[in-house]
Amino acid sequence: MKTILTSFLLMIALMLRPGLAQQAGQDIAWVQIEAHPSLSIAQARARLYSGSLEDVNGFALGGNWYGIVLGPYSREDAERALDFYKAERRIPQDSFIAFSSNFGQQYWPVGANALNSGTVAAPTTAQAPETTTVAEPVETGPTEPVVEEPAEPVVIVSQETPAEARQSERLLTREERMELQVALQAAGFYESAIDGAFGRGTRSSMEAWQYANNYEPTGVLTTAQRKALMDEYNAPLISVGMRLVTDRQAGIQMQLPMGEVEFDRYEPPFAHYETSGSVGARVLLISQPGDQATLFGLYDIMQTLEIVPLNGPRDRGSSSFTLEGRNSDIHSYTQASLENGQIKGFTLIWPNGDEARRARVLAEMRASFTRTENVLDPGAGANSEQSIDLVSGLAVRKPKLSRSGFYVDNKGAIVTTAEAVEQCTRITIDHDYQAEVVATDDALGVAVLRPVQALAPISVARLRDNAPQLQSDIAVSGYSYEGILGAPTLTFGTLADIKGLGGEENLQRLTLNALPGDAGGPVMDISGGVVGMLLPAKNAARQLPENVSLAANAASLHSILLRAGITTEPSNERGSLPAAEMNRLANGMTVLVSCWDS
Repeated sequence: MKTILTSFLLMIALMLRPGLAQQAGQDIAWVQIEAHPSLSIAQARARLYSGSLEDVNGFALGGNWYGIVLGPYSREDAERALDFYKAERRIPQDSFIAFSSNFGQQYWPVGANALNSGTVAAPTTAQAPETTTVAEPVETGPTEPVVEEPAEPVVIVSQETPAEARQSERLLTREERMELQVALQAAGFYESAIDGAFGRGTRSSMEAWQYANNYEPTGVLTTAQRKALMDEYNAPLISVGMRLVTDRQAGIQMQLPMGEVEFDRYEPPFAHYETSGSVGARVLLISQPGDQATLFGLYDIMQTLEIVPLNGPRDRGSSSFTLEGRNSDIHSYTQASLENGQIKGFTLIWPNGDEARRARVLAEMRASFTRTENVLDPGAGANSEQSIDLVSGLAVRKPKLSRSGFYVDNKGAIVTTAEAVEQCTRITIDHDYQAEVVATDDALGVAVLRPVQALAPISVARLRDNAPQLQSDIAVSGYSYEGILGAPTLTFGTLADIKGLGGEENLQRLTLNALPGDAGGPVMDISGGVVGMLLPAKNAARQLPENVSLAANAASLHSILLRAGITTEPSNERGSLPAAEMNRLANGMTVLVSCWDS
């Protein structure tokens, strides 16, 4: 009864105090009672205090901390309220006087703006709305995302006795207790379950942490020690400037490392946040309308981009996917999901060698990812740079070298130039199928490939078993422009000699204007028989005339294939094939061989 009466008398006394307009020269003061690194926890604690205390407010403190305060009061009233509530043990014993200059945006009560109210509000018994929605910051423009930039806090924490530490600990929610266990685990002091129960294992880890940090090892963390532990745990996030970003055009709100990235542009379906710091991180927000087919198409396209290395797990479900990739330079993570006709997600690209911080940043991004209204307009990127090597401003992964090759048996064995498969981390056929080298003849410059998965060629080369006639017409089928055209090109010429320039028996000299991409392609006679394979112009010190090319002849190819255990079919055809039939035959047997270093 005494507590209720005293509280009532305090409330009456505060209500009788004159407003700010009548107190010229006096600063607005507040009683700060708690601070938390988690907005959701701070909201829950503010709601809890609002059930028993008057004038509960919440403000961002900076550095991803959120304070719970009482007020606003005059300085005298704040001192009186502080002393009274501490004596009544209704607020933590380390509560202190704070001032408006320490506060950023108000998050509690929702929609309030106590910093600009102009008066010292009297206590009220009205309860705050039952919601955890954050009052959104004022938007600065129609296209620029909104980044919360709260003021840096001035944190004052008093000393606590062990008894006071236990009492302040009792006010912690289960989520706050679990966060402390996670922080102890990250620091290497806790190995048990994250359950929010402070049993013997948790107490022992707290004691070990205190001892390691030159505190009295009591097994009960004071408010200051809890803050020090959480500051240590959150140091990776603080170092990259994690901030809550509201991208209204993309319809996404989430925490982003805004100390390392900055908004650059929209190129649907992406909002690009390019690197701005020393780490070299990048972020993409994904936002587009669509259905399951759109989602699956995005999944396929993302894997062609340089920012998604091939080495890493992939997981695609009916309405979502994740992509993770790592190479010698970067580690990237992508997630996207389909809800109500909208595909939204993000990609984080982080340089290798900073895994601990990358993992913390990614966890915070995933936990905070929230869908809001709006979605990027797919037609809004009409003025963006246009290039076949770019997808919405992102570079498509390209091989370091592409040459031609051709099928020599019905299981998909391929003959190509050895140049095409030198020092490759992987080899692909037509970009879609991986292949392995099964034989090479370095002297002649020929390689034999076998696809990792069996292929069924449309047509297979038939090697001519006799020497062609000099000056007879021939054609080379090859990817002259290294795959840009999407299909092989026939280049026509003549057989100038059945020997090489030095009289080599295994070579042929052609009168033919070939391009580098044609190397490895089949040399065909007018009946469709393969008389050889085009070789690259290797000798940089000696420039041959433009219309002079060399080819490995059919007999030498036959010998290499026999040594590799591959049998071929001979060509005994005579006569001349129509142009359309020659094209069909050439397209069916010729493949694009690509050498990749990633």
